[in-house]
Amino acid sequence: MLKNVLYQSASPYLRQHSNNPVHWQMWGAEALEEARMTGKPILLSIGYAACHWCHVMAHESFEDDETAAVMNELFVNIKVDREERSDIDQIYMAALQATGEQGGWPLTMFLNSKGEPFWGGTYFPRTANFGRPGFITVLRTISDLYRNDPEKIARNAAAIGNHLKKQFSASTTPEPPEKDILHNQARGILSIYDARNGGIGQAPKFPNATMLETFWRNWRSNGSTESRDACLHWIKAMINGGIYDHLGGGLARYAVDNAWLVPHFEKMLYDNAQLIRSLNWAYAQTKNDLFRIRIEETVNWLEREMLLPGGGFSSSLDADSEGEEGRYYVWTKEEVDDVLGAESALFCDRYDVTPAGNWEGKNIPNIKADAQHLPEQERHRLALARKKLLDVRSERIRPERDDKVLADWNGLIIRALAETSQALLDARFLKLAKSAYDFVSESMSDDDGRLAHAWREDVATWPALSSDYGAMINAAIAIYICSGDDRYIEDARGWANILEKWYSDGEGGYYYSASDCDDILLRARHEHDDAMPSASAQIIEGLARLACVTNDHELFLRATKCAAASWGRVKRTPLAASGIVNAISTALDPGKLIVVNPTKQTRDVLAANPDPSRMDIIVSAEKAAEELLPADMSYESGKGPNRAYLCKGVVCLPPVDTAEELAALLSPPETSGIH
Repeated sequence: MLKNVLYQSASPYLRQHSNNPVHWQMWGAEALEEARMTGKPILLSIGYAACHWCHVMAHESFEDDETAAVMNELFVNIKVDREERSDIDQIYMAALQATGEQGGWPLTMFLNSKGEPFWGGTYFPRTANFGRPGFITVLRTISDLYRNDPEKIARNAAAIGNHLKKQFSASTTPEPPEKDILHNQARGILSIYDARNGGIGQAPKFPNATMLETFWRNWRSNGSTESRDACLHWIKAMINGGIYDHLGGGLARYAVDNAWLVPHFEKMLYDNAQLIRSLNWAYAQTKNDLFRIRIEETVNWLEREMLLPGGGFSSSLDADSEGEEGRYYVWTKEEVDDVLGAESALFCDRYDVTPAGNWEGKNIPNIKADAQHLPEQERHRLALARKKLLDVRSERIRPERDDKVLADWNGLIIRALAETSQALLDARFLKLAKSAYDFVSESMSDDDGRLAHAWREDVATWPALSSDYGAMINAAIAIYICSGDDRYIEDARGWANILEKWYSDGEGGYYYSASDCDDILLRARHEHDDAMPSASAQIIEGLARLACVTNDHELFLRATKCAAASWGRVKRTPLAASGIVNAISTALDPGKLIVVNPTKQTRDVLAANPDPSRMDIIVSAEKAAEELLPADMSYESGKGPNRAYLCKGVVCLPPVDTAEELAALLSPPETSGIH
């Protein structure tokens, strides 16, 4: 007799379901064998801890005795945490989309005993609603079909299986990317850009950080002021909107409207890592204190609410508390008045707080104008008001935190913190980055240097995904640039070698799962973006940057070969793969700037010209600079006190000796934009 075994899991999401009357099983050979022995189909439910609609379906159906009884009678039921096993989620989400359905979570898929999908959906209400059939009706219909029409089930499974193999595993002729790939990608994004509200299209609105980066890269590489202005407009719209937490800092996962007012309230580590990088570029370009303040607020939130004792960062905060989405974050005007007293009028005027509310009778704080337009005294009063409200909010029942550590998500935040520490000269950011790096590289690594994907309470999920290695290679390079410590480069080299041994597809690309991962339907590549750059994008960029910083021609060839292989597969759907395009722009033209003992003026030039494709390495002596240059280079040394060498790919330009010359060298080309 099966029983619910999710209490054995370290995943907070699976543990949320450990008391369900459903006899949930964990993914693996035992559950598949149970399906084979009993002749029952598999009901696979995939979600994550911060998912609002996952909670809704759980409360309606999985906690309901009647529904659970039907599930237990007719199916072998398996629960998967999509963040812990994103390789499984990727496959079955693609299977759902192959049936013509729009993807989302919770993902509800029906499989045969081999794990092959034959039908699915997302959220099903317990009783018919939202134009969807009731869940019990769905369960009985699928079970009846599985027993009585096996030929139809087999046809469906075969059709979906062929689609998956074609999408994920098929060979494709590599295509060297064209030089204007970045220009074309930015033009494509601009064609769907919301010039009024910022972002892409209409509701819902996602941060789409890889597209933001494409805009920024196109400005830096091609001088497109149109891309620059769209990027800055987009960032400001988000950080002034309700999607940003104006009391506690940090960005929610997405907005349900087209003006960034109403968030889907969960907060994800990856969104905020990418936000910090975008804010860093925006502040460097504009010197607008709004961007710097948002960086500091977001890092403060990370340190206060997401940091774990060992140094790693948690994955997410739930959207719900006390059974309601957003309850922790919203206010009535009366509540604000009670906390702020005489200061309430200023705060309410500034943050759009009214008696009627701006969302379901409550208020989501948001800003309509730039903070810099206020007098200094008012900015100070508002800061005190926000602090008072945050203190009161902290006494509320908090949303649950998913405190598992994911190597790839931590790699993103490590890189963001290290890069921003260099730009803002903030040692605290670098300390946080190093601490998280040490946690992943030590607590989530075996004796052979192989990484785990997830960790919680000393339980790790092995083996890692290729995205973990890509993200951690980039994280290691970012800390190396800040510290000059060669151990980070050695780590990056080791991870690059592990990628080649365990993840190579033999055609220049890399699979998402390791070759010794034996519990998946097929080995898939991961080349289209989701909420962060694809695994292949992170690998291409990581290998290209590592090749550039070490002058390793073999690594450079691996990066360009992977870029061509990936581009051959995604070029027909490029807007779904901005991460690949961004990584290719680095692989085509990686930059390494070596500056000897820079003056303040030179540091100011560096800070004012952030370029995602360029690595700025500061050394204290000419000899150290020479060691970083290609071996066949020889320049007369000992000129200016802040001599700078800029290398683009395998070619290094003649050095410059003044801040003015360096500024001219690093400035974007002078063009009028995209045509």
